[in-house]
Amino acid sequence: MAKAAKPQPTRNDVPGNAKQVSIGVLQACLVDGIDLYNSTRQAHWNVKGPHFGELHKLFEEFYNALHVDTDDLAERIVQLGGTAVGVTQNLASSTRLPPYPTDVYAGMEHVKLLADRYAMVAKALREGIDTTDEAGDADTADLLTEKSRATDKMLWMLEAHLPPDTVA
Repeated sequence: MAKAAKPQPTRNDVPGNAKQVSIGVLQACLVDGIDLYNSTRQAHWNVKGPHFGELHKLFEEFYNALHVDTDDLAERIVQLGGTAVGVTQNLASSTRLPPYPTDVYAGMEHVKLLADRYAMVAKALREGIDTTDEAGDADTADLLTEKSRATDKMLWMLEAHLPPDTVA
């Protein structure tokens, strides 16, 4: 894991402890979001099968949304005086997601693998909402709420491709 950088001075009046809590939550969500972005791109590049066109476009839509989401998380870290860390070395050692397999091609297998990961990220975002709200940073909780809703929608769209008995 990357060495924590010294907080940068800011006029942002979120209390110091709330800033530290929020920076930690945001950094963890940032790492997971970048990992999910990369997994979604992996699926986009390698998907094959009868649903290729639809899934290729869907995965592209999702990774573009994740690009914006991770940028918003990183910028909030910096607004609070933190340093957003998104380098590959940090991602590999800090992500909470399981490694995405590189030998998968079947469209529905990608959908299942991604659905599992989107669910993990959505859960972490919701946990972060509670943590940052309790710490006294309503703005970060609001940002995480926005990202949670977006992630839940992407999860729903993935699950809609799966047979009902495979969801849960």
